[in-house]
Parts: sequence; structure tokens; C-alpha cells
Amino acid sequence: MAQQQKREFRKPRVEEKDEFEKKMLNVRRVAKVVKGGRTMRFSALVVVGDKKGRVGMGVAKAAEVPAAIDKATKSAKKALITVPVIDGTIPHETVGKFAKTSVKMLPSKRGSGLIAGGAARTVFELAGFTDITAKIYGSTDKINVVRATLNGLKGLRTKEQVALLRGKSVEEI
Repeated sequence: MAQQQKREFRKPRVEEKDEFEKKMLNVRRVAKVVKGGRTMRFSALVVVGDKKGRVGMGVAKAAEVPAAIDKATKSAKKALITVPVIDGTIPHETVGKFAKTSVKMLPSKRGSGLIAGGAARTVFELAGFTDITAKIYGSTDKINVVRATLNGLKGLRTKEQVALLRGKSVEEI
């Protein structure tokens, strides 16, 4: 009888609506060698973005895959960066580097589409870019590509930001 009453008063489970879209790019099984043998865990790479100029990545490990994905998602939300999206593309050419990976990003005309491969494409989609061209050089490891892409996007500046830094008007630049 007491159990039935508890169930009636329990709050209904509410799914929290999230403004971010997430994509899991990579799950791999990793092992730590210890005295008793190998302990297996899972490593997850997740990229989150709101398609309005905010994007972030997270990498996490856990004993189970869903736990690793949840931890990586939380990590990605903490590491969000804001990037300038001007008419669906980037304001200027840039190169992002991380380890032996380089990602060259070029602005494209409206309607040319997202021309990028691998993990860089996912980052651009979740950031909200619709027209961009990118080429990956060096290592194509997903974690390195995502980090290189984010490093390149961090360095982007709009004309207004450059003018403000130099203490000039936009027309002078």
C-alpha cells in the first residue's frame, strides 16, 4: 500500500530541452595495463553546437559507453567558443593547427555549400556555417582535426573587431 502511494506522488520525469545539438564523432575502447591484466574503458569524442556561432568539443573516458558520451557532452558545453558567422561563411582565410594536423579554411560564395571532410565538416555544421571550403593536411585523427579546426576558428576576427583593436573606423581598414 505504501509503495502505491509513493508512485502517485512521484513527479513525472521531464526531459530538459537543450539548445545545443550534439554529434558523437568517435568512441574507442582504451585499455590500461595493470598488475591483474588490462582494464577496458571507453573514450568518447563529442562536438556540440547551436548552429548560431557557438561550438565546442569534449573528450571523456568512462567504464561504459553512455557514461563516456554524457561526460564528453558536459565537457563540450563547458568548452564552448563563439565564432563569427557572416552570411554562412567565415570572414577571412585561416589555418588551424594542432599537433601534426593543419586545417586550411577558406570563405566561399553563397550557395557553394559545405566543402569539408571528416570531423571538420561536423564542426562547421554545428557552428552554423553553410558555405565554407576546408582542407585537412597531416594527421586525420578525429580528435586532432577537431582541435585544429577549433584553433583556426578561434583566430577569426570580423572587420569591426579588427577596427576596434586598431582604434580605427571600419572604412579605414
